Amino acid sequence: MTNTLYCFGESGNAYKAALALELAGIDWTPRFVDFFNGEARSPEFRALNPMGEVPVLDADGTIMTQSGVIQDWVMDETGKLCGDDSAATRREILRWTIFDNQKVSGVAGPLRFLMNFLPEDKRPAEVIGFMAGRLKAALQVLEGEVASRDWLVGDGLTCADISCAGYLYYEEPFSFDRADYPAIDAWLSRIAATPGWKHPYDLMSRAFPPA
Repeated sequence: MTNTLYCFGESGNAYKAALALELAGIDWTPRFVDFFNGEARSPEFRALNPMGEVPVLDADGTIMTQSGVIQDWVMDETGKLCGDDSAATRREILRWTIFDNQKVSGVAGPLRFLMNFLPEDKRPAEVIGFMAGRLKAALQVLEGEVASRDWLVGDGLTCADISCAGYLYYEEPFSFDRADYPAIDAWLSRIAATPGWKHPYDLMSRAFPPA
């Protein structure tokens, strides 16, 4: 089977899919999408994904979009990253995936974009301040959860952890400092200690390589 992930290194959503594939032991190949020069909005890419977003997984001709869907496929294919794989556990993983999409990645992604990838004179200070407050509130929820247990669901790493942690490994400033969240910091270190874990820039090509 050929598994191609359309992605780029700066995308935390693509990272969530890439890391799940990697840790579950699925053979996959990254295919760089030149997002910042408009490739995701091209007719060719829109034919692949009308949403104009990464990640997109081509699993031997089956096309999947959205990181949560790709993670769900990984769990179904491998039986990994899903705890005991009971219906209750899968619903709990889904609950945290939705929380992440709405409250963590859904805010951290655009906030990081505004603070790093727009020209400085076009960065809207009031919008950035509002979004930073929203992210802080979500991270306080996450901090409280991982202060009381090692993993979000069950006794080991699941796609719930991968989803909620996806954007939190990036070094570019987006109002998040691990030192401000000691429980999250320890949780991120536990995830990074998992055999096979890689940083997003080690899994996928970057649009903006370091100078």
